[in-house]
Amino acid sequence: QLQLVESGGGLVQPGGSLKLACVASGFTLEYYSIAWFRQAPGKEREGVSCISSSGSVPDYAGSVKGRFTISRDNAKNTVYLQMNNMRPEDTAVYYCAARDQLCPWIIEVATPTAWDSWGQGTQVTVVS
Repeated sequence: QLQLVESGGGLVQPGGSLKLACVASGFTLEYYSIAWFRQAPGKEREGVSCISSSGSVPDYAGSVKGRFTISRDNAKNTVYLQMNNMRPEDTAVYYCAARDQLCPWIIEVATPTAWDSWGQGTQVTVVS
């Protein structure tokens, strides 16, 4: 059974940093594309970043490009999202998702239903 577990969320001030982790079990993560999505209260779930199984250049939503970095450690079966220079608008529940296809062309308009497995989410709050 494919399972994803996120961790690393918390409370941070504007300009601060957090590093999220997504640990996979039940499957070998390196053969899957992994995406981070986020959902703020009252808003739809949106794609933030994606890293393909092919090793191609990761994709980022415009709102986080230059501030967030996605990476994978296949030995640990884990994908990370390093978030720097955070803003209040980054506040949301962050989810990781997996699928056995490549990342979509544009992650910020990715369809959540196109992803096979999801974690339970981790809350990120950016507040002064």
